[in-house]
Amino acid sequence: MPSREYDEEDVRVRPARRSRPRTKIRPKHADAEEGFVTAVDRGRYTCLVDGTAVTAMKARELGRQSIVVGDRAALVGDLSGREGTLARVVRIAPRHGELRRSADDENASERVVVANVDRLVIVASLVDPPLRYGFVDRCLVAAYDAGVAPVLCLTKTDLAPELVAEAESYYSQLELTMVTTEPDEPLDALLELLAGEENVFFGHSGVGKSTLINRLVPGAGRAVGEVRSIGKGSHTSTSTVALELPGGGWVIDTPGVRSFGLAHVTPDSILKAFPELKAIAEDCPRGCTHTPEIGDCALDAAIGPDDALAGRLASFRRVLASLAEADGKN
Repeated sequence: MPSREYDEEDVRVRPARRSRPRTKIRPKHADAEEGFVTAVDRGRYTCLVDGTAVTAMKARELGRQSIVVGDRAALVGDLSGREGTLARVVRIAPRHGELRRSADDENASERVVVANVDRLVIVASLVDPPLRYGFVDRCLVAAYDAGVAPVLCLTKTDLAPELVAEAESYYSQLELTMVTTEPDEPLDALLELLAGEENVFFGHSGVGKSTLINRLVPGAGRAVGEVRSIGKGSHTSTSTVALELPGGGWVIDTPGVRSFGLAHVTPDSILKAFPELKAIAEDCPRGCTHTPEIGDCALDAAIGPDDALAGRLASFRRVLASLAEADGKN
Protein backbone atom coordinates (compact mmCIF):
# COMPACT_ATOMS: atom_id res chain seq x y z
CA MET A 1 0.00 0.00 0.00
CA PRO A 2 1.50 3.35 -0.99
CA SER A 3 2.38 5.70 1.82
CA ARG A 4 0.24 8.82 2.25
CA GLU A 5 1.62 12.31 2.23
CA TYR A 6 0.59 14.45 5.26
CA ASP A 7 0.64 18.21 5.61
CA GLU A 8 -0.25 20.69 8.36
CA GLU A 9 -3.96 20.53 7.55
CA ASP A 10 -4.02 16.90 8.68
CA VAL A 11 -2.74 17.69 12.17
CA ARG A 12 -5.51 17.80 14.78
CA VAL A 13 -4.71 19.94 17.81
CA ARG A 14 -6.53 18.97 21.01
CA PRO A 15 -7.81 22.04 22.83
CA ALA A 16 -6.61 22.71 26.36
CA ARG A 17 -8.89 21.49 29.14
CA ARG A 18 -8.88 24.83 30.90
CA SER A 19 -9.06 28.26 29.39
CA ARG A 20 -7.09 29.76 32.27
CA PRO A 21 -4.53 28.41 34.75
CA ARG A 22 -5.85 27.00 38.02
CA THR A 23 -5.32 29.14 41.10
CA LYS A 24 -5.69 28.61 44.83
CA ILE A 25 -6.70 32.22 45.35
CA ARG A 26 -10.27 32.38 46.60
CA PRO A 27 -12.57 35.41 46.38
CA LYS A 28 -12.58 37.52 49.55
CA HIS A 29 -16.28 38.35 49.35
CA ALA A 30 -15.76 41.80 50.83
CA ASP A 31 -19.44 42.57 50.20
CA ALA A 32 -20.72 39.58 52.21
CA GLU A 33 -23.47 40.27 54.76
CA GLU A 34 -23.41 38.89 58.30
CA GLY A 35 -26.10 36.43 59.30
CA PHE A 36 -27.06 34.35 62.32
CA VAL A 37 -27.67 30.63 61.68
CA THR A 38 -31.01 29.72 63.26
CA ALA A 39 -31.67 26.27 61.74
CA VAL A 40 -29.91 23.49 59.82
CA ASP A 41 -31.80 21.03 57.64
CA ARG A 42 -30.12 18.57 55.23
CA GLY A 43 -27.54 20.90 53.78
CA ARG A 44 -29.73 24.00 53.88
CA TYR A 45 -29.15 26.71 56.45
CA THR A 46 -31.67 29.28 57.65
CA CYS A 47 -29.85 32.51 58.48
CA LEU A 48 -31.24 35.72 59.88
CA VAL A 49 -29.84 38.68 57.90
CA ASP A 50 -31.03 42.12 59.06
CA GLY A 51 -34.25 40.56 60.32
CA THR A 52 -34.91 38.55 57.14
CA ALA A 53 -34.85 34.74 57.14
CA VAL A 54 -32.60 33.65 54.27
CA THR A 55 -32.09 30.09 53.01
CA ALA A 56 -28.47 29.33 52.14
CA MET A 57 -26.13 26.54 51.11
CA LYS A 58 -22.47 26.07 52.02
CA ALA A 59 -19.96 27.49 49.54
CA ARG A 60 -17.43 25.10 48.08
CA GLU A 61 -14.46 26.99 49.57
CA LEU A 62 -15.62 26.05 53.08
CA GLY A 63 -14.78 22.42 52.38
CA ARG A 64 -15.68 20.16 55.29
CA GLN A 65 -16.07 22.96 57.81
CA SER A 66 -19.27 22.44 59.76
CA ILE A 67 -22.05 25.00 60.08
CA VAL A 68 -24.21 24.76 63.19
CA VAL A 69 -26.99 26.71 64.84
CA GLY A 70 -25.55 29.75 66.58
CA ASP A 71 -22.83 30.37 63.99
CA ARG A 72 -22.14 33.87 62.69
CA ALA A 73 -21.96 33.43 58.94
CA ALA A 74 -20.99 35.68 56.03
CA LEU A 75 -23.41 35.32 53.12
CA VAL A 76 -23.48 36.36 49.47
CA GLY A 77 -26.04 35.90 46.72
CA ASP A 78 -29.77 36.43 46.93
CA LEU A 79 -30.50 37.72 50.44
CA SER A 80 -34.11 38.72 49.77
CA GLY A 81 -35.54 35.72 51.60
CA ARG A 82 -38.09 35.13 48.84
CA GLU A 83 -39.31 31.57 48.32
CA GLY A 84 -37.08 29.63 45.96
CA THR A 85 -34.03 31.88 46.42
CA LEU A 86 -30.72 30.58 47.71
CA ALA A 87 -27.73 32.39 49.17
CA ARG A 88 -24.26 31.01 49.93
CA VAL A 89 -22.39 30.86 53.23
CA VAL A 90 -18.81 31.83 52.41
CA ARG A 91 -17.28 32.33 55.87
CA ILE A 92 -17.86 31.30 59.47
CA ALA A 93 -16.70 33.70 62.18
CA PRO A 94 -14.46 32.38 64.99
CA ARG A 95 -16.57 30.61 67.61
CA HIS A 96 -16.85 30.64 71.37
CA GLY A 97 -19.04 28.52 73.61
CA GLU A 98 -18.96 25.41 71.41
CA LEU A 99 -21.04 22.65 72.95
CA ARG A 100 -19.52 19.39 71.71
CA ARG A 101 -20.58 15.80 72.08
CA SER A 102 -18.93 12.43 71.39
CA ALA A 103 -20.85 9.50 70.00
CA ASP A 104 -20.08 7.55 73.19
CA ASP A 105 -17.43 7.20 75.90
CA GLU A 106 -15.21 4.97 73.78
CA ASN A 107 -15.40 6.99 70.55
CA ALA A 108 -13.35 10.19 70.73
CA SER A 109 -14.75 11.52 67.45
CA GLU A 110 -16.86 14.53 68.30
CA ARG A 111 -19.21 16.95 66.67
CA VAL A 112 -20.20 20.50 67.52
CA VAL A 113 -23.86 20.65 68.54
CA VAL A 114 -24.25 24.44 68.80
CA ALA A 115 -21.87 27.42 68.83
CA ASN A 116 -21.55 30.83 70.46
CA VAL A 117 -23.83 30.04 73.40
CA ASP A 118 -23.55 31.71 76.79
CA ARG A 119 -25.56 29.24 78.85
CA LEU A 120 -26.46 25.55 78.85
CA VAL A 121 -29.88 24.94 80.38
CA ILE A 122 -30.12 21.31 81.46
CA VAL A 123 -33.83 20.49 81.53
CA ALA A 124 -34.67 17.55 83.79
CA SER A 125 -37.94 16.33 85.24
CA LEU A 126 -38.23 15.04 88.80
CA VAL A 127 -40.59 12.24 87.77
CA ASP A 128 -41.93 10.64 84.60
CA PRO A 129 -39.11 10.28 83.56
CA PRO A 130 -37.22 10.43 86.87
CA LEU A 131 -34.26 12.71 87.48
CA ARG A 132 -31.04 11.02 86.35
CA TYR A 133 -28.14 12.60 88.18
CA GLY A 134 -25.55 10.83 86.04
CA PHE A 135 -26.89 12.46 82.88
CA VAL A 136 -27.02 15.89 84.52
CA ASP A 137 -23.43 15.49 85.72
CA ARG A 138 -22.32 14.69 82.18
CA CYS A 139 -24.02 17.79 80.85
CA LEU A 140 -22.22 19.80 83.52
CA VAL A 141 -18.90 18.38 82.39
CA ALA A 142 -19.67 19.39 78.79
CA ALA A 143 -20.61 22.91 79.95
CA TYR A 144 -17.39 23.30 81.97
CA ASP A 145 -15.35 22.01 79.04
CA ALA A 146 -16.96 24.58 76.71
CA GLY A 147 -16.68 27.46 79.16
CA VAL A 148 -20.47 27.81 79.19
CA ALA A 149 -22.47 28.67 82.32
CA PRO A 150 -24.72 25.73 83.33
CA VAL A 151 -28.27 26.02 84.68
CA LEU A 152 -30.36 23.13 86.00
CA CYS A 153 -34.05 23.60 85.23
CA LEU A 154 -36.29 21.14 87.07
CA THR A 155 -39.72 20.47 85.56
CA LYS A 156 -42.82 18.71 86.91
CA THR A 157 -41.96 19.84 90.44
CA ASP A 158 -45.68 19.89 91.28
CA LEU A 159 -45.72 16.09 90.99
CA ALA A 160 -42.92 15.51 93.53
CA PRO A 161 -42.10 18.70 95.49
CA GLU A 162 -40.24 16.70 98.12
CA LEU A 163 -37.54 15.79 95.58
CA VAL A 164 -36.54 19.41 94.97
CA ALA A 165 -34.64 19.60 98.28
CA GLU A 166 -32.85 16.35 97.42
CA ALA A 167 -31.60 17.79 94.13
CA GLU A 168 -30.56 21.04 95.82
CA SER A 169 -28.58 19.09 98.41
CA TYR A 170 -26.90 16.94 95.77
CA TYR A 171 -25.56 19.98 93.93
CA SER A 172 -25.00 22.24 96.93
CA GLN A 173 -21.20 22.28 96.54
CA LEU A 174 -21.29 23.30 92.89
CA GLU A 175 -21.78 26.87 91.73
CA LEU A 176 -24.89 25.80 89.85
CA THR A 177 -27.96 27.94 89.30
CA MET A 178 -31.18 25.96 89.74
CA VAL A 179 -34.71 26.95 88.75
CA THR A 180 -37.96 25.05 89.20
CA THR A 181 -41.05 25.17 87.01
CA GLU A 182 -44.68 24.14 87.34
CA PRO A 183 -47.39 24.05 84.66
CA ASP A 184 -49.54 26.82 86.18
CA GLU A 185 -46.78 29.02 87.54
CA PRO A 186 -45.27 31.96 85.58
CA LEU A 187 -41.77 31.65 84.19
CA ASP A 188 -40.60 35.12 85.24
CA ALA A 189 -37.47 33.90 87.05
CA LEU A 190 -36.36 31.78 84.11
CA LEU A 191 -37.08 34.52 81.57
CA GLU A 192 -35.06 37.01 83.60
CA LEU A 193 -32.16 34.56 83.70
CA LEU A 194 -32.22 33.97 79.94
CA ALA A 195 -32.80 37.56 78.80
CA GLY A 196 -30.18 39.03 76.49
CA GLU A 197 -28.14 35.80 76.30
CA GLU A 198 -27.87 32.89 73.91
CA ASN A 199 -29.12 29.81 75.72
CA VAL A 200 -29.23 26.20 74.57
CA PHE A 201 -31.72 23.76 76.12
CA PHE A 202 -30.64 20.15 76.47
CA GLY A 203 -32.29 17.17 78.11
CA HIS A 204 -33.77 13.70 77.90
CA SER A 205 -36.82 13.05 75.77
CA GLY A 206 -40.07 13.53 77.67
CA VAL A 207 -38.83 15.96 80.34
CA GLY A 208 -41.04 18.77 79.05
CA LYS A 209 -38.38 20.74 77.18
CA SER A 210 -40.56 21.57 74.18
CA THR A 211 -43.49 22.48 76.42
CA LEU A 212 -41.22 24.84 78.33
CA ILE A 213 -39.96 26.50 75.16
CA ASN A 214 -43.50 26.95 73.84
CA ARG A 215 -44.31 28.83 77.04
CA LEU A 216 -41.17 30.96 76.82
CA VAL A 217 -41.61 31.78 73.12
CA PRO A 218 -45.29 32.21 72.18
CA GLY A 219 -45.91 30.87 68.70
CA ALA A 220 -42.80 28.66 68.71
CA GLY A 221 -44.93 25.65 67.83
CA ARG A 222 -42.46 23.02 69.01
CA ALA A 223 -44.03 19.56 68.88
CA VAL A 224 -45.04 18.07 72.22
CA GLY A 225 -45.43 14.33 72.79
CA GLU A 226 -46.70 12.04 75.50
CA VAL A 227 -44.40 10.17 77.85
CA ARG A 228 -44.42 6.46 77.20
CA SER A 229 -45.53 4.00 79.86
CA ILE A 230 -41.94 2.85 80.42
CA GLY A 231 -40.97 6.36 81.52
CA LYS A 232 -39.20 7.40 78.34
CA GLY A 233 -40.37 10.25 76.17
CA SER A 234 -40.76 10.19 72.43
CA HIS A 235 -38.46 12.29 70.25
CA THR A 236 -40.84 15.14 69.44
CA SER A 237 -38.16 17.71 68.55
CA THR A 238 -36.20 16.36 65.60
CA SER A 239 -34.08 19.38 64.72
CA THR A 240 -32.03 22.07 66.41
CA VAL A 241 -33.50 25.55 66.04
CA ALA A 242 -32.86 29.00 67.55
CA LEU A 243 -35.89 31.01 68.71
CA GLU A 244 -35.86 34.65 69.74
CA LEU A 245 -37.11 35.42 73.24
CA PRO A 246 -39.76 38.15 73.59
CA GLY A 247 -37.55 40.21 75.91
CA GLY A 248 -34.35 39.76 73.88
CA GLY A 249 -31.88 36.92 73.65
CA TRP A 250 -32.21 33.47 72.11
CA VAL A 251 -33.19 30.00 73.18
CA ILE A 252 -31.91 27.04 71.14
CA ASP A 253 -34.01 23.89 71.28
CA THR A 254 -32.27 20.58 70.62
CA PRO A 255 -33.71 17.07 70.05
CA GLY A 256 -34.01 14.95 73.18
CA VAL A 257 -31.17 12.49 73.77
CA ARG A 258 -30.56 9.43 75.92
CA SER A 259 -26.77 9.69 76.30
CA PHE A 260 -23.96 12.23 76.27
CA GLY A 261 -20.54 10.91 75.26
CA LEU A 262 -17.56 12.66 76.87
CA ALA A 263 -14.59 10.92 75.24
CA HIS A 264 -13.34 14.28 73.95
CA VAL A 265 -13.14 15.90 77.41
CA THR A 266 -9.95 15.95 79.53
CA PRO A 267 -9.43 16.80 83.22
CA ASP A 268 -7.39 19.87 82.28
CA SER A 269 -10.23 21.21 80.13
CA ILE A 270 -12.61 20.97 83.10
CA LEU A 271 -10.16 23.02 85.18
CA LYS A 272 -11.19 26.03 83.10
CA ALA A 273 -14.36 26.13 85.18
CA PHE A 274 -12.30 26.19 88.40
CA PRO A 275 -9.78 29.01 87.83
CA GLU A 276 -8.69 29.14 91.47
CA LEU A 277 -7.71 25.46 91.25
CA LYS A 278 -6.17 25.83 87.80
CA ALA A 279 -3.49 28.16 89.12
CA ILE A 280 -2.49 25.61 91.77
CA ALA A 281 -2.60 22.68 89.33
CA GLU A 282 0.13 24.29 87.24
CA ASP A 283 2.58 22.76 89.76
CA CYS A 284 1.24 19.25 89.16
CA PRO A 285 3.46 16.69 87.42
CA ARG A 286 2.93 16.24 83.71
CA GLY A 287 -0.05 14.04 82.92
CA CYS A 288 -1.54 14.44 86.40
CA THR A 289 -5.13 13.20 86.61
CA HIS A 290 -5.80 15.43 89.67
CA THR A 291 -7.16 12.51 91.67
CA PRO A 292 -6.00 11.78 95.22
CA GLU A 293 -4.99 8.22 94.33
CA ILE A 294 -1.83 9.31 92.50
CA GLY A 295 -0.32 10.84 95.68
CA ASP A 296 1.64 13.74 94.14
CA CYS A 297 -1.14 16.04 92.93
CA ALA A 298 -0.34 19.67 93.77
CA LEU A 299 -3.98 20.23 94.70
CA ASP A 300 -3.65 17.88 97.70
CA ALA A 301 -0.40 19.52 98.77
CA ALA A 302 -1.87 23.03 98.70
CA ILE A 303 -5.44 22.45 99.90
CA GLY A 304 -6.14 20.85 103.25
CA PRO A 305 -9.49 19.61 104.60
CA ASP A 306 -10.11 22.91 106.42
CA ASP A 307 -8.97 25.15 103.59
CA ALA A 308 -11.43 27.61 102.04
CA LEU A 309 -10.98 25.85 98.69
CA ALA A 310 -11.69 22.37 100.04
CA GLY A 311 -15.31 22.50 98.88
CA ARG A 312 -14.33 23.59 95.40
CA LEU A 313 -11.75 20.80 95.19
CA ALA A 314 -14.39 18.27 96.23
CA SER A 315 -16.74 19.62 93.54
CA PHE A 316 -14.03 19.44 90.89
CA ARG A 317 -13.23 15.85 91.75
CA ARG A 318 -16.86 14.87 91.68
CA VAL A 319 -17.08 16.23 88.16
CA LEU A 320 -13.96 14.20 87.32
CA ALA A 321 -15.69 11.12 88.69
CA SER A 322 -18.63 11.77 86.39
CA LEU A 323 -16.23 11.99 83.49
CA ALA A 324 -14.50 8.73 84.43
CA GLU A 325 -17.66 6.70 84.90
CA ALA A 326 -19.50 5.27 81.94
CA ASP A 327 -22.35 4.51 84.33
CA GLY A 328 -25.78 3.22 83.53
CA LYS A 329 -27.57 6.36 84.63
CA ASN A 330 -27.61 7.79 81.12
